[in-house]
Amino acid sequence: MQSITKRTIEIDDSGTGDLVGDAFIGFHVVETGNIIFRSVPVGLYNKKNHEDRKSKEYILKMVKDGLKALKFNKKTDSIRICRGNCFDLVRDWFDEVGIKHEPAIVEGKLQDAIEGRYVSHLRKLGVKSKKLSKEAGAQRYFVLFNWVTQNFPEHERYVKSGFPAWNKKWREIAIERYQKRN
Repeated sequence: MQSITKRTIEIDDSGTGDLVGDAFIGFHVVETGNIIFRSVPVGLYNKKNHEDRKSKEYILKMVKDGLKALKFNKKTDSIRICRGNCFDLVRDWFDEVGIKHEPAIVEGKLQDAIEGRYVSHLRKLGVKSKKLSKEAGAQRYFVLFNWVTQNFPEHERYVKSGFPAWNKKWREIAIERYQKRN
């Protein structure tokens, strides 16, 4: 008789709340250490798409794709998913189709890998600051904000412009700082 292999798959995100660049969804099979990624294009975070929840719909699509790639088995596998609101539609879908899942604070291997993937993406965009780190939060926000202000006309296309604070406050400040520099 063949034994049934039970797996735990962790799912986490990086960049979904950051000012600049694509976002990433990571999947980690705890028992094997296998990690895969899916990306969410920055354009899904512009004002119209953000209001229409296009990024969340795309994240749902990427989670379905990632689970398919991992040959997810809903009878034997379980999921630990980050509690972030970017996964709201994913959790709803899990409930609808009967996929076992639990909210989690994802740390360790997946957290390190997905934050590393996001930072690598930012480096490819041209963010050179030595202060750029894997740690999300205010310091990373201002590293990215300062990068946007260095060349506002070129860098604004990488901004997640659908975030309300960008249009209410930060865009104007970015333009002013760019103009002072030039």
